[in-house]
Amino acid sequence: MALAITKVESADFVKGVIGTDDVFTDGVPEIAFVGRSNVGKSSLINSLTGRKALVKVGNKPGKTTELNFFSINNKKCYFVDLPGYGYAKATPKQRGKIEKLILWYLMYSGAQPRRVVIILDVKAGLTDFDQEMVCVLCEQGHPYTIVANKVDKLNQKELAAALKGIRAAAGGAEVFPYSTMTERNKAELFAAVVADEHVSDE
Repeated sequence: MALAITKVESADFVKGVIGTDDVFTDGVPEIAFVGRSNVGKSSLINSLTGRKALVKVGNKPGKTTELNFFSINNKKCYFVDLPGYGYAKATPKQRGKIEKLILWYLMYSGAQPRRVVIILDVKAGLTDFDQEMVCVLCEQGHPYTIVANKVDKLNQKELAAALKGIRAAAGGAEVFPYSTMTERNKAELFAAVVADEHVSDE
């Protein structure tokens, strides 16, 4: 059943979580956003909500170390901002801690996200941890959409080749090209991710 959300009327920070919390079982549907540092995850959430400063876009990637919950339309659903992974300047211990938190949320927290949005830099494609995310989501039965962000950085020929490569690497999964700079196709992305009304990505 699709969420009865056609537009964002309110978006508010609720809490940051690093472990077991009653927010996972309060009955509010969750849409989780995950991606490598620097792929534009915060900007994508801000774009979908129409709130430029809802999620702080840090000058230093890798600053988010919690599962940040945002209430959409007075708890019609939560947007869950997962920490960015793979930040090059983080220590191996820091990177491992973040990756464990993400996997814990998806596998052991009790959360049942309606959809997980994996954000990629379209030029970089899927990383090893992105591939692991896809495997985990399939194993756990969590519906997911891959958003190839920053498409404004490529020309049409480059974009077509990049999307073909991403789709092949993702095993034919749904891939949605997007740019938070131009916000072209924002309505379609919102419908696919939030309202769960899926459209062709061709």
